[in-house]
Amino acid sequence: MITRSRKLALALTVVLAAAAACQAHQREQARAGHPAPPTARGFTLVASGDVLAHGSVIDRARSDAGGTGYDFRPMLAGIEPVVSRADLALCHMETVYGADGDYTGYPTFKSPPQMARALAATGYDGCSTASNHTLDDGADGIRRTLDAMDAAGLRHAGSARTAQEARTATVLRAGTAKVAHLAYTFDTNGFPLPPGEPWAVNLTEPARILADARAARKAGADVVVVSVHWGTEWQDEPDETQRTLARRLTAARTAGRPDIDLIVGTHAHIPQAYEKVNGTWVVYGMGDQIAGEMTNDAGVHDPRGNQSTVARFAFAPPARPGARWQVTRAEFVPQLYDTGTGRVVNLNRAIAGDAGLTAVRDRIREVVLSRGAAEAGLVMSD
Repeated sequence: MITRSRKLALALTVVLAAAAACQAHQREQARAGHPAPPTARGFTLVASGDVLAHGSVIDRARSDAGGTGYDFRPMLAGIEPVVSRADLALCHMETVYGADGDYTGYPTFKSPPQMARALAATGYDGCSTASNHTLDDGADGIRRTLDAMDAAGLRHAGSARTAQEARTATVLRAGTAKVAHLAYTFDTNGFPLPPGEPWAVNLTEPARILADARAARKAGADVVVVSVHWGTEWQDEPDETQRTLARRLTAARTAGRPDIDLIVGTHAHIPQAYEKVNGTWVVYGMGDQIAGEMTNDAGVHDPRGNQSTVARFAFAPPARPGARWQVTRAEFVPQLYDTGTGRVVNLNRAIAGDAGLTAVRDRIREVVLSRGAAEAGLVMSD
């Protein structure tokens, strides 16, 4: 007769033997060049709005550099804690870069390339580069911009130097997840595509966006994020074009799985609503993260042009193979670019009883939540 203690000892022996065998198998796989796959874990993604270097912004960066060169890092220091703590951080570089002191603001922008180093130093991993200003300096502007981003270790999506680059999806790592970042713009302000380079900037064609998303998924992307430069400037509400495109993109599925996992929008100059559409989060407009004093379409100075949000989403691994990664927490951080000091301000951390900043924060919150985002789980954070 086997006693209870003897049974436990035998069971323990079996467990230990199995564990040892598993470890031996993993070591053997590693020696053969086939390491065991890592256990999937969740990640946090942040995205922020337009970086639009008007002349006053360029002047501030020169002043912050002591009059020699350009330093944009102090501008972004106020939001660095939010950006750097994320597993993956995406910005929107609306303008192209100039060179050798040839830098201009509105209406055709050429920004100092030191901006790329500042964005990387703040914690950004990549930026969308498709905007209505992408062709402000033709193919040369695109080349300089992407070269500077490469040098800074900053990934990019939305414009390209070669046809091969245009065909290759930008895929970034976020923990164990592979995240594809795709980017498109509605227009290029009437500037034609460079001769022989129809691929220089991605234009907003719904069928093309979905084809790119499916190709990225087929190539192994766990999560597909689409940046779209769209909407009506100075309009709080997303326009019909935005809403129609959002519905079409979020409704698209392959084998029951959504083709796109998140949409983040830019261009309107002001914060717009967040909304869950067909089960997928859509940020219609994050606003201008960096910009000089803005004049709206009525020719009036409009402080909304210096207000924006940072979107933050926590993604969890799928419950079963082939399912989508799920957003388990959705947040927004209200921010302001203070044109007087030339600094991005995290409003929830800066208010400290300031009635003016509180009113700005509350206005941003009202707009962001205007399409039912709170009921869908979106919360304001710092």
